[in-house]
Amino acid sequence: MRLLIVLLLLLSVSTSWSQTAIFQKKSFTVGTTNEGIQIDGVLDEGVWSKLTPAKDFVQYFPSDSIPAKAQTEIYMCTDQKNLYIGIKCYAAGNDWIVNSLRRDYRAGGADNITLLFDTFDDGTNALYFGINPEGVRREGIISNGGNVLRDFSTSWDNKWKGEAQKYDGYYTAELEIPFSTLRYPTPSKKWGFSCYRFDSQSNEISTHSRVPRNQIVFTLAYPAEMIWEEELTTKSSAVSLIPFVSSGVNKDFEDDTPSDTFFEAGGDAKIALSPGLNLDLTVNPDFSQVEVDEQITNLDRFEIFFPERRQFFLENADLFGQFGFANINPFFSRRIGVGEDVRTEELVQNRIYGGLRISGKLDPNTRIGFLNMQTASSQEQGIPSVNYGVAVAQRKLWTRSNIGFIAVNRQVADIDGLDTLDINRYNRMAGIDFNYATRDNTWSGKTFVHGTFTPDTDIAIAQGSTLNYNTRKFGVLWSHEYVDEDYNAEVGFVPRTNYFRINPVTELRYYPQNEFMNNHTYRAEADVFWRPEFGKTDHFFSIGWGGELAERATFQFNLNHNYVYLFDPFDPTGTDSLELDADQDFSYFSFTGNFRSDRRKAFSWSLSPYIGEYFNGWRYGTRGSFTIRYQPRGSFSLNYAVNYFDLPHLDGGRETFLISPRVDYTFSKSVFTSLFVQYNSQSDNTNINARIQWRFAPVSDLILVYTDNFLTGEVDPLDRFAFDVRTRSIVLKVTYWLNL
Repeated sequence: MRLLIVLLLLLSVSTSWSQTAIFQKKSFTVGTTNEGIQIDGVLDEGVWSKLTPAKDFVQYFPSDSIPAKAQTEIYMCTDQKNLYIGIKCYAAGNDWIVNSLRRDYRAGGADNITLLFDTFDDGTNALYFGINPEGVRREGIISNGGNVLRDFSTSWDNKWKGEAQKYDGYYTAELEIPFSTLRYPTPSKKWGFSCYRFDSQSNEISTHSRVPRNQIVFTLAYPAEMIWEEELTTKSSAVSLIPFVSSGVNKDFEDDTPSDTFFEAGGDAKIALSPGLNLDLTVNPDFSQVEVDEQITNLDRFEIFFPERRQFFLENADLFGQFGFANINPFFSRRIGVGEDVRTEELVQNRIYGGLRISGKLDPNTRIGFLNMQTASSQEQGIPSVNYGVAVAQRKLWTRSNIGFIAVNRQVADIDGLDTLDINRYNRMAGIDFNYATRDNTWSGKTFVHGTFTPDTDIAIAQGSTLNYNTRKFGVLWSHEYVDEDYNAEVGFVPRTNYFRINPVTELRYYPQNEFMNNHTYRAEADVFWRPEFGKTDHFFSIGWGGELAERATFQFNLNHNYVYLFDPFDPTGTDSLELDADQDFSYFSFTGNFRSDRRKAFSWSLSPYIGEYFNGWRYGTRGSFTIRYQPRGSFSLNYAVNYFDLPHLDGGRETFLISPRVDYTFSKSVFTSLFVQYNSQSDNTNINARIQWRFAPVSDLILVYTDNFLTGEVDPLDRFAFDVRTRSIVLKVTYWLNL
């Protein structure tokens, strides 16, 4: 590990020096105005004609070396209270694509523009604001330099205005962003600025500053300078209160218990402690409006990851939740508010009394965070009251690198008198992460060391490192992991322990100049696991070819070889069938593929087949989806996964089915509805989740949610199919955002 850190430091000095010589930043000026601006999407105020725009956009797709066909102009000014933005997006026609009127839309496959503001000009974190031709808005955060997809999040919400107007051959937009919603140093002389735009008619993605195709379009490695004509001196101080009330009825039909009627009240508060530091408080938080998880077909021997969906934990999740790797994550907020029922040995929700979070910039180079949450106990379920504490600090190094520290404590308040399972009175973790990136992301990497502490157990270590070399022609990634047998991060996500792993990947990329294919890549990957006292336990070798067609469809084909040694009995079908015996190994080949059609079309689809050997037999299956868009109101989509298993140790074949239709409809930019149905044969369950949301004021909602769970499956040898109600609930929740 020391050798890797030294190598990264040397690369940082040499590569950053060479890049500085060739990297030329664009710049533009944010003007000053006393003129009132009406946010209606019409650029008819006189101030717009007096400003010099950010312009001369360049292509990112299909080429990254020529000017954009559909040009864009962005004008900015301020009155020291708000940042005003005027946008003019030219196009070849008027056939705009807008998927729906729902806020926080996905950018791909539709017309829209997104503006990124690096308010501390550190190349590490940014806020983004987006708008499309219908005036639908989105906002969120970019973290850790925007180097990978997980650095992009829509979790941040705040009050701001935006409208758009469509014309012949272009559309315009106006944005008003109050400085009270932002965090920045005062005085500010300049911010970092990036921008990207999707234009469906020219089949083009363009950016303000040139971004190479081998980088993610929202990377913060290629910013422009956003220079204030007059220094920004406004203090970004604000206090926001977000109270809620919710009421509903739950009924458990399986246990035939009486209906449970409830009424809850609570709320959040957001307090700006300094220009860069924020305090968030929550009392009796309620997450009844959170949409159900999207189920998957589970054929894995280890725990499956489901992302956090609760709003309080999503904000600033990049600061708390991105230590380690995705599969060695020392803090996974979804563990908070979950306990194990001693009667059923199943995980259940337990009430959260409240908590607080302090997070943000302590100075231009230092981010800190502190999170503390307290949960309730349940005598009946044997769940103790637990306090969760997390402290993090991150210090910027050089141009785009940083070092971070994290400590996590799970402390049981009192287990006396509880009929509990084996519960540790405390579980603690401490660790250090070093994240490295050169100015243009040619080299990037991470290394970390984490340790856990529990009663009667010595310190146990987890360590991992990556080093990524990324150019237009080549991509090379080295990754390794080690997790001690006793490593136990109870508030983290670590599905596997007692192993050493290497995962090298190499890519060779081509960008042909033709009307059929935009790019294609040859890829080779190895993923190998060892147990220290045993030897190799698993491997996955894969070679493949994939790419992107000129019409934005993508494809991938892979030939794979798997090796697995079973230490425990395992059912590879996930259907509660006869298990394979432990202490034997399996080696098998398979073919996998993936195709996704052009999402700009009204009808789009995807397909991912699996054909080949599987443990001691064969497996055939596919997963995929199709979507029909009824612009601009919404869409109908259907996700599915079907598998057939032919395994000698079973008496006959086995099948699994997962079918998930979904309807989204937006009556307006403030009224949204959705209906989501999931049938999963592995759990013999059908879930129905229907919701309607009315945004009656900025960031203030009335939400009605209906949820049903049905037992669905064969109930006897005559193959009769059950459809019996398990649980049913209906919840009404109202939230209101009040700025003081």
